[in-house]
This record gives sequence, structure tokens and C-alpha cells, in this order.
Amino acid sequence: MEEELKKEAGQKGRSPNTAGLYNLKPEKVIKAFEKAGWINRGQRGSHVKLTKEGNPNILSIPVHRGKPVKIGLLKNQIKKSGLSEEEFLRTL
Repeated sequence: MEEELKKEAGQKGRSPNTAGLYNLKPEKVIKAFEKAGWINRGQRGSHVKLTKEGNPNILSIPVHRGKPVKIGLLKNQIKKSGLSEEEFLRTL
């Protein structure tokens, strides 16, 4: 699998570490953060809010039907969560 990620990343000019972050559905992203200990605090409008004891940040994941979470936003939320991109990918 790792070889496939490297091949896919090379073809698209992406690093192998972030290749798995593209085109993720919001539901999958939310479940991954929940596995990492974040608590779903509900949805307001089109955004799901996640909190975690000991972390002052609130993660906000947009849920728009049929649209994946954009890579820049996802990377920002991963950084705010205190996880590395590799740790996040392992929770998927």
C-alpha cells in the first residue's frame, strides 16, 4: 500500500505523506478525529464542531453534500488537533 501511495503522489506532484488526505468525505474526517479522542459537539449550519479535553481548539469540519474536505482546511484542522498527518491517516 505504501508503494501505491508513493506512486500516486509522484504522478500528481504530491508528497507520499499527504497523498491520502485528498478527496476525503467529511463523515470520514469526523470519524477519524473521533477515533483520536475528539468529541462531536453537534452541527451548526453546515459545520460539525469537535472538541477535546486538554486542547483549547475547536475543530470545525464543513459538511457539504457530495463535496470532499479541501486539503488546506484539513491540514489546518489536523495541525490544530495536535496530530501529525501520518497519525491522522492511521486513524482513517
